[in-house]
Amino acid sequence: MPFFDPRPRRRHHDGHKPDTLPSRHDTAVATQRSGTREIKVVRRVLDANDAQAARNRELFAAKGIFTLNLMSSPGSGKTTLLEKSLARLMSNLRCAVIVGDICTTQDADRLAASGAPVVQINTDAFGGECHLAAHVIEKALSAIDLDAVDLLIVENIGNLVCPAEFDIGEDRRVVVLSVTEGEDKPAKYPLMFRECDAMLLNKIDLLPYLEYDTDLVLRSIEQIHPGMPVFQLSAKTGQGLDPWLAWIVRQIDTKKVGAPHAPHHH
Repeated sequence: MPFFDPRPRRRHHDGHKPDTLPSRHDTAVATQRSGTREIKVVRRVLDANDAQAARNRELFAAKGIFTLNLMSSPGSGKTTLLEKSLARLMSNLRCAVIVGDICTTQDADRLAASGAPVVQINTDAFGGECHLAAHVIEKALSAIDLDAVDLLIVENIGNLVCPAEFDIGEDRRVVVLSVTEGEDKPAKYPLMFRECDAMLLNKIDLLPYLEYDTDLVLRSIEQIHPGMPVFQLSAKTGQGLDPWLAWIVRQIDTKKVGAPHAPHHH
C-alpha cells in the first residue's frame, strides 16, 4: 500500500520556500498581532488551495474519474461504510481510495482488503492537520494509476469543521452522521452540512437502544440545506445501503453526460 509522507521540505539556503501551504491554524496566531494581516494570509492560503483544487478537478475530468469527498466526525463509521460500499461497487466500477488520518494506517489497511488501490496520508508529519488540502491530494494521486480508476473516494480526516473549508477538486461531498453523536451536530456545525451534497445517517441499527429524535435531525438538516438527500442506513448490517449506492451511480452517470458541477465556495 502506498504511503505518502507529506512533510514539508526544509527551507534551503538559496531561499526556496517549502512546497506545502500553511494551514488556517498556522495563521491563527497572527490574529492577535494583526487582524487585517491574518485575513489576508488566510485568504491567500484558501486562494492557493482553490487554484490547486481546480487543477485536480481538470485532471479528474480528463481521466473520467468521479471523485467523492467523504467527511464526518471521528467514529461515525466512515471506514466500515466504505468497506461495505466498496464490496458492492467494485463489481461494476474501478475504485480507488485516499485515506486521511492524523496517525496510523489502520483505516487504509482495512480498506486495502477490498482490492481497491489505497493511498494513506498521515498529517502528523506536518503538525497534525485536521483536514486534507488540494495540494496533498495532488501529491497522493501520483501513487495511483488514474487511467484505471472510475471512482475515487477520499476518506477525509475525522472532523466536522476544517474539511468543509477546503475544496480538493471533488465532484460531490458527503457527510456521515451517526445516531450515537446526538441530534445537535447539524445545528452546531452548519457549514459542513451546508457544503455537502448528501448526508448519511449511520448506525440506525442502534436506534432501538437510544433516545434519538430522527425527525428533529431531519428538520434541522432541511433548515440548513433544503432538499439535501439524507440516506438512513446501517453500515454494520447493510440496511439502507442500496439507495446510497444507487445515488453514487446516478452521480457518476450525470458526470459522464457532461452535467457541470460548480466548485464549492467558502
